[in-house]
Amino acid sequence: MPLIAREDRKLLISAGIILVLVITAAIALTPSEDRSEIPTTYSSGSKGAKAAYLLLKETGYNVERWEQPAADLPSGAGNTLVIVSPSELLNEESRTKLRNFVASGGRLVAVGLFATSFLPDAEARPEIIKTSWTRYRALTPSATARLAPDIAMAPEAYWTMSNSAVLPLYGDDKHVVAVQYRIGQGEIIWWGGPTPLTNAGMKEPGNLEFFLSCIGDRPHTRILWDEYMHGYRRYAEATPAYTQIKWLFLQFGLLAMFAILTYSRRSGPVRPAPAESRLSPLEFVETLGGVYDRAKAGSVAVEVYYQRFRYWVTRRLGVAPNTAIEDLERQIRERWHFSDPALVRTLQRCESARFEHDLAPSEALRLVQALHDFAAKLKLFPASPQERD
Repeated sequence: MPLIAREDRKLLISAGIILVLVITAAIALTPSEDRSEIPTTYSSGSKGAKAAYLLLKETGYNVERWEQPAADLPSGAGNTLVIVSPSELLNEESRTKLRNFVASGGRLVAVGLFATSFLPDAEARPEIIKTSWTRYRALTPSATARLAPDIAMAPEAYWTMSNSAVLPLYGDDKHVVAVQYRIGQGEIIWWGGPTPLTNAGMKEPGNLEFFLSCIGDRPHTRILWDEYMHGYRRYAEATPAYTQIKWLFLQFGLLAMFAILTYSRRSGPVRPAPAESRLSPLEFVETLGGVYDRAKAGSVAVEVYYQRFRYWVTRRLGVAPNTAIEDLERQIRERWHFSDPALVRTLQRCESARFEHDLAPSEALRLVQALHDFAAKLKLFPASPQERD
């Protein structure tokens, strides 16, 4: 017997060809470079930061991508850390390490609303209404202000300026979009939005000068551009490429599983399905119950069971079938020593229910169950072969 049947082999080959075509099309249509709108140094999109990173590289800055957690940061002296619109939050250990990095002489350039979640003494509020690029003037005289009297930015947040130790850098009459303040021997520079360093925003007048002044002195500064908080990891299992490879192998695994299941299903023993007998008593009961339910004939069901109950009682007692309910109950009490006041009430209710065409199904069920309980107590019906065994 062949390992895979001919029909299944055709199906498997067709599925394999389709899978190969889909993978080939995905590889061919996937752009060769990242054009996402996240401000990462890997993105060449309008909101990416690849141009700023390459500019620093080509002009002699000591810049590198930082793809390790904040807990692995070196000492802050001589280092500048750039964190742009992070998509992850830091734990307490990483917050402490980041503060120590700044306090030991490092410079932290933090950009965006979420960056304030791990900044010491941060006092920013979000921008509810998304605005387009707006020109903001320099608020403090400095060398940067001379080179860049104003900058263009689409802010995600504004600094509240309740701390007098914070130096406002850029803003307008109502808002401050860039500040600078010291922590220990180092300093923190915060921007309200990443526009000045994005591929599109860096071309605006004043933005490049402002960005370079925040980075620091070229010969003596090591720039660490954080990509860890954008999902890029130094270890392969955490990188986006590794995730795509995992999904690719998962698809191949599913294909192999389906092939095995197809073979095992076709190669197993063939057994005919058991045919249910149409003479089964349960089928008759279900069919009759369905008829009563569709006809709303609860009173008929009560009458059928009530007549059957009276038939067996009068037969066992040897009295007339039309004996009154009170006489029937007296005979049961005297001859069978069975006394239950509910018996008379149940029989009387069944007698009247036979003529109620709108009898509720719940009431009909209750009466039939009550009659069945009395029949079991009086042992009216003959036992089935199974019960006798």
